[in-house]
Amino acid sequence: MTVWAVVGFLAVVEFTSGILQGYYTPMLTDIARALDIHDADVNWFEGTQLMLSALVVPAFAKLGDMIGHKRMLLISTAIVAVASLALPFATTFWAFLVCWAIQGVYVVWLPLEVALVFSRTRGLSGDAAGITAKAAGVLVAALEAGAITGALAGGALIDAIDLRTVLLVPGIAVAICFFVILFGVRESSVQTGGRLDTTGLVLISFALIAFTGGLSLLRISGPTDAVAWLVTIAGAALIVPFVAWERRQADPVIDIAMFRDPALWPVFLTAGLFGVSVLGAQAPLSTFARTDPAVAGFGLGTTGFATSLIIGVYLIAMIAGALTYPVLARATSPRAALITAAGLVGVGYLMFLPMHDTYAQVIVNMVVAGIGSGALVGALPATAAAAAPPTQTGVATGLTNSVKTVGGAIASCAFGIALATGLTAATAGSLTGYMTVWIVCGATAIAAALALTVVPRNAFRLARD
Repeated sequence: MTVWAVVGFLAVVEFTSGILQGYYTPMLTDIARALDIHDADVNWFEGTQLMLSALVVPAFAKLGDMIGHKRMLLISTAIVAVASLALPFATTFWAFLVCWAIQGVYVVWLPLEVALVFSRTRGLSGDAAGITAKAAGVLVAALEAGAITGALAGGALIDAIDLRTVLLVPGIAVAICFFVILFGVRESSVQTGGRLDTTGLVLISFALIAFTGGLSLLRISGPTDAVAWLVTIAGAALIVPFVAWERRQADPVIDIAMFRDPALWPVFLTAGLFGVSVLGAQAPLSTFARTDPAVAGFGLGTTGFATSLIIGVYLIAMIAGALTYPVLARATSPRAALITAAGLVGVGYLMFLPMHDTYAQVIVNMVVAGIGSGALVGALPATAAAAAPPTQTGVATGLTNSVKTVGGAIASCAFGIALATGLTAATAGSLTGYMTVWIVCGATAIAAALALTVVPRNAFRLARD
């Protein structure tokens, strides 16, 4: 079975996901003016989507294993289409915020797709894990290509036509994507059936909402806000009754035993540590590039377009990493390829410490980090699927996304506090704060590489067919 035989129209889905992730960035200021809000309030869009994504992935991933990954992909796409098409007509901040948050359901697409690919190749191929890794690379490449296309299209259209018309485009793309899935994608070969553990789902939902919500409050109000700390601690504490409940269930929403599996826990840990850089470091990169060195003594002083080029080069590097990972995994081993990818992310960010004074230096750093990041985005759900029990592939791939999101939420909070240290009216942060961001991103990626060294050498090569 070839990669394209199983990826097929799923690449269209990820291309659409990329459009959603890149399209709106050039027009956030226009959206803020239309809604009559401050630029700082745009951060609420990211925060609400982050909370919802942490909430929906466990439920949709489990339901994918139970009733079919294609079915849940269709349901999630319909939800995203409705939210996206409603955005242009949401004329108040709160209406727009609700639609924006619901649109974040697209985060479940990649985990469901990887689980679908692995389910279809299991038993039909002697190398289900290898084909899944290649397919994940193609999907991530389509994702990043969509993000680049979306950013370019969004930037061009917002300068040419009115905002409401511009905002209709992603909704139309997602609606088309729904029919691509409906008629072009085959269902996974096995569904486990059973009953959804609603009590466990409620417990983990409250835990994730409280934890990510508390972190958002900390980012907004600062580390002295006692209420934000109480909400964050309460969210973490709710994990205890959730684990106790899940251990007593015959068919839990999340099999806690997976976190003790020697082939899986390092993958989940890597996903969380990777979330620090891939989700937490992009905004600091943009603000550092825009900071005027003549005023602040650091930064690149780039224009908006020059800054977008840095992001574009980073995304292209991610495409290269996603497509290169399967080749490296086959030539060495999946474990060695994962360690290499995490190491590249770490080295790329640590290179910022001595190399951050010129545009060319920043580009070089981002290419190194981008190659490793692109490999990890696709490889983590693929390797989790290969190492998971047959009835838990959707849950395992979804967990890599959920844990990555939590890592990103923690980093976003910590980086916001770090950048506020020594803040002046003339800068978007302090140099000490940016150094902290780069050190943390580099150190967490190196820690992930070290964690992966304890994985059994052939853990991801031996799919549990």
